[in-house]
Amino acid sequence: MKDRPTLSDMTAFMAIVAHRSFSKAAQELGQSPSTLSHLVRNLEAKMGVRLLHRTTRSVSTTEAGDQLATRLRPVLKDFDLAIDEVGALRGRPSGTLRINSSDIAIRLLLASVVPTFLARYPEMSLDLVTDGMLSDIIAKGFDAGIRLGDDVPRDMIAIRFGGDVRFVPVASPHYIAANPAPTTPEDLRHHTCIRFRLPSGRLFHWEFEKHGQSISIDVPGPLTLDSMSLMAEAAADGLGIAYLSDDVARSFIQRGALRFVLEDWCPAIPGLFLYYPGHRHVPPGLRAFIDVLKERS
Repeated sequence: MKDRPTLSDMTAFMAIVAHRSFSKAAQELGQSPSTLSHLVRNLEAKMGVRLLHRTTRSVSTTEAGDQLATRLRPVLKDFDLAIDEVGALRGRPSGTLRINSSDIAIRLLLASVVPTFLARYPEMSLDLVTDGMLSDIIAKGFDAGIRLGDDVPRDMIAIRFGGDVRFVPVASPHYIAANPAPTTPEDLRHHTCIRFRLPSGRLFHWEFEKHGQSISIDVPGPLTLDSMSLMAEAAADGLGIAYLSDDVARSFIQRGALRFVLEDWCPAIPGLFLYYPGHRHVPPGLRAFIDVLKERS
């Protein structure tokens, strides 16, 4: 192919694909959107095929663009890894570490792991992305992800950190005073519950276990939210019973705004895990992050 695309062309194209936006990709690359638009037109001319569908409001890949992006992700990842490995010969990791996680997990990292890591490795940068979609970290170009144990893909290496977690129904004292507190999970069917919608669009079923008996309930309720923090606030306002993690509920419980119900039906489960692909060499930056994570856990 005459006038072959350059690595810079491919990097810019992948930034546009990742952000699905010329303006956001331009911000990341330190260029103008018009420059990237011109670059893509030239790239498509060089390759003789349309790579992106673009309108004034959206950007998406064509079939050819999607195929190119799929092939380029591991190539560019290996390129970054090669640079990292050479940089590691200096004895200090450098570059950017991208981690996909939930909002709650990132809050935990910010409280202890992140300050220590950035202070110890000043040539490293962290790109922490909150995402409840359980994204494919390989396809999305992340170095690692953080999820509850049950959500970690089986082909990944997983490192547990932090303690166990519990998910427990909570309600305000005002709600409990006006409604008999449930004594079994089945009683929830006769209560006003605050439902939780997952990023996939599916409604979350509340899960309980006691004496070997497991129950999963699609609770009733007129209010559905997609944020546990908002659910906690709504429950504290007396709008119903919410099903929250200990971490989210703790501050509300401590100040008396919420109370646990059905606590004996809610055993602790293994908490958070950092996970990454097992079939690839671990980048120096990720290895350093894991060391700090283990140290601070």
